[in-house]
Amino acid sequence: MKNQTLHRGKVVKSHMASATLLTILKLLITFIFAAWISLWLLKPTQVWTRKWKHAEQSANNTIFGYYGLNFAVYTFPIIAIAIIGLLFLDLKAAYQRNRSSRSSSKIFSNPLVVNSLIGILSSIEILVVFLVIVFLAWTYYARISNDFKKLMQDKSLKLNLWQLKYLRIATRFGLLAEACLALLLLPILRGLSLFRIFGIQFEASVRYHTWIGTAMILFATIHGISTWFVWGVSHHIQHEIWKWQKTGRIYLAGEIALVVGLVIFVSSLPQIRRRKFEIFYYTHHLYIVFLVFFLFHAGDKHFYMVFPGVFLFSLDKLLRIIQSSPKTCMVSARIFPCDAVELILPKDPRLKYNPTSVIYLKIPNISHLQWHSFSIISSSKGDENIMSVMIKCQGWWTNTLYDLIQTELNKGADKRKGIPVAIEGPYGPAALDFLKYDSVLMVAGGSGITPFLSILAEIDSTTNRNKFPSRIELVHVIKRAQDICLLHSIAHLLVNQTSEKFHLKLKLFVTQETQPGMGITELLNEFVKVKTLQLDSVSSNYYAAYGPESPVWMAAITGCCSITFFVFLICFNHIIIPSEKHSKLSKEKTPSWIVDLVLIAAFVLALSCSTLIAIVLRWRRLKKGVRPTSQTEIKPLDLSSAETKNALEEHEVHFGGRPNFKDILGKFKNETSGSNVGVLVCGPESMKESVAAACQQESECSKLSVKTTKPCFTFHSLNFTL
Repeated sequence: MKNQTLHRGKVVKSHMASATLLTILKLLITFIFAAWISLWLLKPTQVWTRKWKHAEQSANNTIFGYYGLNFAVYTFPIIAIAIIGLLFLDLKAAYQRNRSSRSSSKIFSNPLVVNSLIGILSSIEILVVFLVIVFLAWTYYARISNDFKKLMQDKSLKLNLWQLKYLRIATRFGLLAEACLALLLLPILRGLSLFRIFGIQFEASVRYHTWIGTAMILFATIHGISTWFVWGVSHHIQHEIWKWQKTGRIYLAGEIALVVGLVIFVSSLPQIRRRKFEIFYYTHHLYIVFLVFFLFHAGDKHFYMVFPGVFLFSLDKLLRIIQSSPKTCMVSARIFPCDAVELILPKDPRLKYNPTSVIYLKIPNISHLQWHSFSIISSSKGDENIMSVMIKCQGWWTNTLYDLIQTELNKGADKRKGIPVAIEGPYGPAALDFLKYDSVLMVAGGSGITPFLSILAEIDSTTNRNKFPSRIELVHVIKRAQDICLLHSIAHLLVNQTSEKFHLKLKLFVTQETQPGMGITELLNEFVKVKTLQLDSVSSNYYAAYGPESPVWMAAITGCCSITFFVFLICFNHIIIPSEKHSKLSKEKTPSWIVDLVLIAAFVLALSCSTLIAIVLRWRRLKKGVRPTSQTEIKPLDLSSAETKNALEEHEVHFGGRPNFKDILGKFKNETSGSNVGVLVCGPESMKESVAAACQQESECSKLSVKTTKPCFTFHSLNFTL
């Protein structure tokens, strides 16, 4: 008894220490981020300009130079947030694994605006967008008002007053594009993601990248076209458009960057991205050309302001390449009659991930360059040696994969060979706050069921009843009856309603077929049509998937890369570019593009050193790793027993119509006894908007002034594709 009391005391103290450390890290992240934002707010003011020029002049007389000052002030704060954030996420994951508290209703996570044009926006998202717009307006006003007070004629152009003013207007639009570029790459980070600190996953933050990219291209286009217009009306366009001057703005580099940016933007439009994914994928890699010529155009001093995103994205990309380089192989695969396949992939037993996690797959037999993201449908607790993904075949890549598996299935067992696969990830939430409700209503459209399959597998494999909801209702909307095969991995949960862990009810809506009298039992007979392909994955050339490096190691690599870059930058600048105290004349004659190349060289060398560290870490893990193992076949369901038939009677099947989400939420509110209901939605945007609108109408928690004990709906949107 005494030992138990001591153990509980130690556990309580450990939890308190972890909670205190998490709070300290939160405050540190908040302070650094607030300081970085303050710099951007002060930067357009005359006071900051005077202070900054004085600081740069003072820094020039030190070993760090102005480049060291710019890096430390404008670039390093975001890198520091990424490093601290990784430590925060690692500690948070360990802390919440030992907790079983339920989530309270979060008013600000519910949708405030539901619109078919702009989608679903919460109050927090609207507030952030508003603040960004205010910041851009403030930056533009402060810059342009100062410019108009101190108009100075360009000796070479000799412009009229209105032409000179319009040129200043065009120039300041370029600075707005620069501010957007500083944020552009942050939402698409995966391993080094800053948004995970706020509980936003990569697949959800991609839309912020789209918004910022659209704004950046708009401002950059206005900047470029307006500048060309002024050159044209002043009859200087032929002279200025090809200018690659030694110092100052390099106009030709800016024009190349603008054209490349427009090509990337046009190929990213939904009409092209959805129908011609290959065009979108390959043209997006022109971002390297865009960033290099932006550096030449704006100069190194401006580039330090956008460098945090470039730094983290480049390092993140290299770490992902190293992580996905060891070859692995499919353990087995299943072909479903609904034109879908399930891939069973080997993983190291030490690799743990949370439900709704996403992995990226590359299959060299199909393409050596293309990566595609898929939701994991298995649980790392229930399946220690494998992980599974469900893929609906709807495009060239997925249809080719279907044909590849079908070809192997038609071969004899002795002629089958392993199908190599490169795996990147998994990437998922650090905590399961979105599952800590009394009851959960899951709404899935088609292959949007995949994140929910992993959630149900996780709940089924856990031993802690208090960690997850006890009542779950799954609404699955499909086009054809045979699409029920997507539920193959949770079929045993549908027929087993005696589980003490949770109660699951299925409401199935088949929208494009009418088959009166057919129930869930008849639909489940579709599972007998599923074909399984066993592959030879046991080879010395293949490794099980290990996942990314731990957050602590990624934080260490990021810190090492930033320090290495700083050292190389200082050394190269002192060796290649003469210091002001030795030769001011020679420094003035140094072309600006030489300074830009020095920055690129220091960055490439820093990335190379960090890559070597990551390769050594990966090699050590591979030496201690395991090889792929074969998988046991799933036993077929027995639907003939009376107990199974009674369990299946609770599930509902509806043909020939779409669900009325308002009625479904109303009934669920009356049936549930809990006061805290999570609504998770994954599927087409139109479905998400319908459910979000129903949540707005039904949930009484959206009214801040109303206190009620009735069930409260909290909306969560999940993504299964990018």
